[in-house]
Amino acid sequence: MTISFAGKVAIVTGAGNGLGRSHALELARRGAKVVVNDLGGARDGSGASSAASQEVVALIEAMGGEAISHGANVANFDEVQDMVQQTMDKWGRVDVLINNAGILRDKSFSKMTLDDFKVVMDVHVMGSVNCTKAVWEIMKQQNYGRIVMTTSSSGMYGNFGQSNYGAAKMALIGLMNTLVLEGAKNNIHINALAPTAGTRMTEDLMPEEIVKAFAPEAVTAGMLTLCDDDAPNRFILCAGAGGYSSASIFETDGCFIPTAKQSPEAVRDNWDKLTAQDNQKALVSGAQQGEKFIMKAMAFMKAQQQ
Repeated sequence: MTISFAGKVAIVTGAGNGLGRSHALELARRGAKVVVNDLGGARDGSGASSAASQEVVALIEAMGGEAISHGANVANFDEVQDMVQQTMDKWGRVDVLINNAGILRDKSFSKMTLDDFKVVMDVHVMGSVNCTKAVWEIMKQQNYGRIVMTTSSSGMYGNFGQSNYGAAKMALIGLMNTLVLEGAKNNIHINALAPTAGTRMTEDLMPEEIVKAFAPEAVTAGMLTLCDDDAPNRFILCAGAGGYSSASIFETDGCFIPTAKQSPEAVRDNWDKLTAQDNQKALVSGAQQGEKFIMKAMAFMKAQQQ
């Protein structure tokens, strides 16, 4: 079945270059009306220019599509609200939001300033929060929404010199997990993309021939499956260089230690049991962990009464 976005309106942040540019162009090719958002700053977030986003708009219009550009700084909620209002004034709805905008300020934690940490958190985390908040009620009222968070292996697994970036990217998984629960009754699906691509963000981190293999278009092919009518919900898709996989957080079944015996020594003595993976599962809400532990306690109490 062909994936189509005909009649849909999509906002793509950080769409002037790299992954965002690829996402915006392919959404337009498949029928979407696209808001090309880009502050036009450098990789570290400094500066601003509308040239890149306007070029993407021109490319979309040249292929017969519809697009507008907006230079909102996603870390500024007032600017994001203006972008969404202009979108509503022009097209009357927002169906898809791709939270892609991001910056890098890589340094080891000992050498990183708090400002370097905070500004990366502001763009990645608050930028995604701001954009999602600005479209949330619109999507609820139209009973339809598709939102993609851009996470990273640096957040899920760690990467030297990226404590700020990794913290921000993992925070977006937590944001997704809760919004999935809150948006379900209004047909709002939220998924996460963990890309590996040769872009402006990574061009000096990998050899040129490797960068070419990690083309943004390979990631976009996966991203589009996260935001169409048949999109999954609460899915983490990893994509790069033609490789595609899913990532999940699993919790072991664990063990139970009665009150009278609870001590760090007892926990250590039960380490093999609490880490055993044979009955591990992916939980779909934080409450499920509490329920699991309550059931273990109740089972112990019942056994004591027999």
